[in-house]
Amino acid sequence: MPEMNARSLTELMSVDCPSREVLRLVTNRWGVLVLIVLKDGTYRFSELRNQIGGVSERMLAQTLQALEADGFVDRVSHPVVPPHAEYS
Repeated sequence: MPEMNARSLTELMSVDCPSREVLRLVTNRWGVLVLIVLKDGTYRFSELRNQIGGVSERMLAQTLQALEADGFVDRVSHPVVPPHAEYS
C-alpha cells in the first residue's frame, strides 16, 4: 500500500473528496449490516430482510441499490415468475 503524503491526506479530508460517499455508504447502519450478512454468501431480498432485524423493505431496497451502484454488491435477476433477484 502506498504511503500517504500530506497532499493525499489533505485531499482525503476535503469535503469534495469522492471517498466521502463511499464512507457514507459503508458506515451507515444498514450498509454495514448488509455487508456483514453478504460476506457469507448470496441471499434473496427476503432472506436479507429476515437476517437484518428492524430494517424496513424500503430502507433495505435503497441500501442495496446504493451499494450495488457503487460496486459493493452484485445483483443477479432471475427471469422467473414471480421474478426474484439474488445479492452477493
